[in-house]
Amino acid sequence: MSIAKKIEESIAKSSWIRRMFEDGIRLKEQYGSENVFDFTLGNPFPEPPEKLHVLIQKEIIDNKPGMHGYMPNAGYVETRQALAAHLSDVYGVPLTSSHIVMTCGAGGALNVILKTLLDPQDEVIAPVPFFVEYQAYTENHGGVFKSVASESHFALNLPALEQAITPKTKAVLINSPNNPSGKVYERETIDALATLLKARSTAYGRPIYLISDEPYRDIVYDGTEVPSILAAYPDSLVATSFSKTLSIPGERIGYIAASPGLADGTIALEGLVLSNRILGYVNAPALMQRIIPALLGVTVDIDIYKRKRDLLCDGLAAIGYEFTKPMGAFYLFPESPLEDEVAFVRALQAKNILTVPGRGFGAPGFFRIAYCVADETIMNAMPGFEEVFKKAKAGRL
Repeated sequence: MSIAKKIEESIAKSSWIRRMFEDGIRLKEQYGSENVFDFTLGNPFPEPPEKLHVLIQKEIIDNKPGMHGYMPNAGYVETRQALAAHLSDVYGVPLTSSHIVMTCGAGGALNVILKTLLDPQDEVIAPVPFFVEYQAYTENHGGVFKSVASESHFALNLPALEQAITPKTKAVLINSPNNPSGKVYERETIDALATLLKARSTAYGRPIYLISDEPYRDIVYDGTEVPSILAAYPDSLVATSFSKTLSIPGERIGYIAASPGLADGTIALEGLVLSNRILGYVNAPALMQRIIPALLGVTVDIDIYKRKRDLLCDGLAAIGYEFTKPMGAFYLFPESPLEDEVAFVRALQAKNILTVPGRGFGAPGFFRIAYCVADETIMNAMPGFEEVFKKAKAGRL
């Protein structure tokens, strides 16, 4: 093979999400899209708010000189100033434009952070289940990815995390609300994690960073609060995007928010800006940066997702599936009635129901259902979910 061995290995174990999504394309061509129930990809269901379309049209019509040119690698100053003012209220810490770096989505933000922080063989720890790309992102920058089992109902297992920390640990990476479980870590948990990391940072004489991946922060239900890691822990960074809250994942617009208490703050912030450039992102998309200040605090209708969550959970609970009801995001992560969840997912696929095995998220025995789909997709899939479940319980799969 002439390509890199690491990429060759990655292809062999390529993302379960994309693999199942591509199977869905094939099935839709074969059976018709209305007869295939695709729960694979976290593609937001509601269209973006109308205000977004109006703002884009206005920017295009205005056609100011230089509007398609380069800007500072961190992003437009006025965009970062607007975000800093807004986020100071959201996170409860005083942020300025220098604490904000505009990025190509949350994925770009995470890669910029890890490029800035990691020396070769530095460790990044994440609780299970975790977003499928975290290991690749860590390895992109010479790091070593370590996962830690969670407690029941996906609660953070602090003793296990403490045991996993070593002198090589550079960062702990959390995702709340979580993809794939919908878990939101409570304030008490975040405070306890902060206490643990402060103690270990003091013992090692250097910071262990806390990175929070938060593209679903505004998609929460039943009065759930997403606590501020920037307020809880000084050596923290948030990576996030507008992809989910505004239904614009294809526009690749996100940002990093760095704690004002970050160790070596000035050089760390300069490192983020440099990494944004040398990774080849250069800067976040200009058009989207210009309209974002007018969209701060705007989201799609979250009640749409809550209705879909309840529709799916009520239907699967009546069948007998076991799961923890999501507190946020738009995923359900039920237990598989078969020990081999890949076999169960394949059985669902035979009924044209497309889901994703949990082992792709570090959690064999579970499977993910993305419920950012039409209500009819959820309702029409229920007979298939029931038939396969009953066959599994009866030992006929």
